[in-house]
Amino acid sequence: MTAYDLRALHHGRTPGDPLVLPGPWDAASARVFADAGFPALATPSAGVAASLGYADGETPAAEMFAAVARIARAVAVPVSADIEAGYGLAPKELVERLLATGAVGCNLEDSVDGVLVEPDRQADRLAEVRAVAGDALFVNARVDTYVHGVPAGTGDQEAETVRRALLYVAAGADCVYPIGAPAESLPRLAAAVPAPLNALSRPDGPGPRRLGELGAARITFGPGLQRRAMAAVRGIADELRDELRTA
Repeated sequence: MTAYDLRALHHGRTPGDPLVLPGPWDAASARVFADAGFPALATPSAGVAASLGYADGETPAAEMFAAVARIARAVAVPVSADIEAGYGLAPKELVERLLATGAVGCNLEDSVDGVLVEPDRQADRLAEVRAVAGDALFVNARVDTYVHGVPAGTGDQEAETVRRALLYVAAGADCVYPIGAPAESLPRLAAAVPAPLNALSRPDGPGPRRLGELGAARITFGPGLQRRAMAAVRGIADELRDELRTA
């Protein structure tokens, strides 16, 4: 599957029918989601990190790329990879290593170590990634204004999110991901940004269909599905422990 296939899935969506991309953390979970009929998958860096025994943001680049390669190899649907802020790699190396995994899309976030990157600098980086990758990579530009707040003097979070999003789309981003944006902001963000909008689905928030009605064309889950799976494993472990105690 190619970036063209992934790109096509984002367009022509009707309200209430967003592209739902489950987040596999390993090859086994990827096969489960693909076998369930989801047309594409989007790895969560935090979920992959947890599966490898790392805290979020601490996975070495080589291990993250290797994990993405195992996931992409296990399924016949397009895979987009969360590669955080790009691990400090130059755009050419970043694109080459990512495409070598078999992934055809990526998330690139605009913060490093909890600090927002200056938007013009991030736009320049995205433009370099696009120039290197051409159409071979679907680029989802993550905007971290709702995660880390905005610098003084830049306006409110919504205004700064739109400003960054417009710069990133102009630089070649295929999609914009204002992670953590409140549901009530989605219609305004979708109206202001001329690219598909990615929304984060949380257990305590609106479901994917409702997020689609509010303007999201793409729904992802971050590490939420991996955490739910681990909660189920914890339940199994507790049952086994309790059986041993009563035997």
